[in-house]
Amino acid sequence: MRLKHVTATSLLVLCLFTTAKGAEINQDGANAVKETLTKLLPDELAKSGFIAVNPAGTRYEVIYDLAKLAAKANPATFTINGLTPFSMFATPLDSGLWNVEGDNKFNVSGHFKGPDQKPTDFTYSIASLVYTGVFDPAISYLRSGTFAAKDIKMASKSETEEVHASIASMDQKLSSTDSAGGNRRIDFVGNASMSGFVEQVSGLQMPPVEFRAGSINVDAKVDGLPAKQIRDMVFFVLDHLDEKELSPENSDKIKGIVKEAFPLLTSFSETIGVNDLIVSSEMGKGGAKALGYNLAIDGPSDAMRFGFGMNAQEISLDTPLMPVNYSAFMPTSFDFQLAVPNLDFASFGDAIMALDFNDKAPEKTGEEMAKKLFHDGRLAVEFPKISAKSQVYDVDMTGKIEGRVDTQKDYSMEATILARDLDKTIAAVQELAKTDPDLNQVSFGIMMVKGFAKTDADGRSRWDISVSRDGSVAVNGQQIKGPDGPDQDQGLETDQDQDQDQGLEPDQDQEPGQGQDAVPAPPQQP
Repeated sequence: MRLKHVTATSLLVLCLFTTAKGAEINQDGANAVKETLTKLLPDELAKSGFIAVNPAGTRYEVIYDLAKLAAKANPATFTINGLTPFSMFATPLDSGLWNVEGDNKFNVSGHFKGPDQKPTDFTYSIASLVYTGVFDPAISYLRSGTFAAKDIKMASKSETEEVHASIASMDQKLSSTDSAGGNRRIDFVGNASMSGFVEQVSGLQMPPVEFRAGSINVDAKVDGLPAKQIRDMVFFVLDHLDEKELSPENSDKIKGIVKEAFPLLTSFSETIGVNDLIVSSEMGKGGAKALGYNLAIDGPSDAMRFGFGMNAQEISLDTPLMPVNYSAFMPTSFDFQLAVPNLDFASFGDAIMALDFNDKAPEKTGEEMAKKLFHDGRLAVEFPKISAKSQVYDVDMTGKIEGRVDTQKDYSMEATILARDLDKTIAAVQELAKTDPDLNQVSFGIMMVKGFAKTDADGRSRWDISVSRDGSVAVNGQQIKGPDGPDQDQGLETDQDQDQDQGLEPDQDQEPGQGQDAVPAPPQQP
């Protein structure tokens, strides 16, 4: 099957939606809507009749009969039962936008054979699916909408695996506004919630596992989205899908569309929260009262910041695989936040525009493109917060690493580590060392590290750590490691150099362990 070309005529058909202000609802209009919906489909699908459009009072009824598509499948590899037509209603508005709405349900079953020719049986049902929205033909997307589904059930069973999943209810909402500045871009805001999620997985080589979540919440926001240009890029790709090589004119055209679309957004954020998560298996049970994920991109196009994070609260684990003596060290909460600042998407976009889209082996290598994105190859990674807490430790860390994308040697680091009740941690490790002597070294190491700490007003131990590009390391202002070899040629002498200057054998006048790399005695507590 071949996708039909999206010609200028088809784009005019799309404009029928826009020019339908106050238009009479009739069969000619229904035919135009149908042509719009099938124009981008492969010929075989477009002629299958699975889409029908009829006038229905002040609106059009769009009927999708997926059974007509399923009938074309090879019954030896795919069958489905229970497919009934479902409808969507579209009402033209005086503004040129369209109201869309529907109220449907599904209950299907069948089987298929994958590439390995092993059969899989499946069922899928939604007791109720209700939605309303406002469609904008200029961007071929919804400007706003609400969606609600209830009693969703899915199941699949093969020779090696069986999966059952259910969702009590799911709700989604979408809204949008034009971006400030009159740049024909759009800001979208969306959120979704899910309740009563349960999934059970079992197989021949794995014991049954069950995942449960009381609720799952998603919030997302994107500003400055060039929705029209994105639609134009999709149409261009479909229009030239069969061409092995773009003509110079078409190459310039797609570059112009992409250039107009850059930057693809001015900011993006997404958070996902899972509440009352429980994972159960024959090996035990674990979970968290709350589990979170966040992603954010913002800032000017030549200095964007990418941020990512995960966190969990009230973590629990009950399994015989966890020795009782170690259970106190299991974190009850954690928070991990990472950010990459100063991303130059402006220069990166200019580099893309300079590429020859017909070049099979473009001169711009991945490293060269990375140098555009990371300002001459300089990379920084920030850690705004890394924390973990258990019954016997409470640790927080912030820091920043700077380096280059083309080497792992040229880097520096600044970090601050804070620990509360460090004596409690040492005591817990020492108690555990009674049954595991190897942990005596861990206990000794923590006590040595404690010697370098300062004490904050709130009682926490603090370590301000600095690693320079020359390899020197300082903790709380005290240098504990000198520059690496290459920098020693710049007037720095080691103890061995001084011995040789005096005609002595290296380390002849030193006790073992008192050479250049010896760690000085820890400072006294302030």
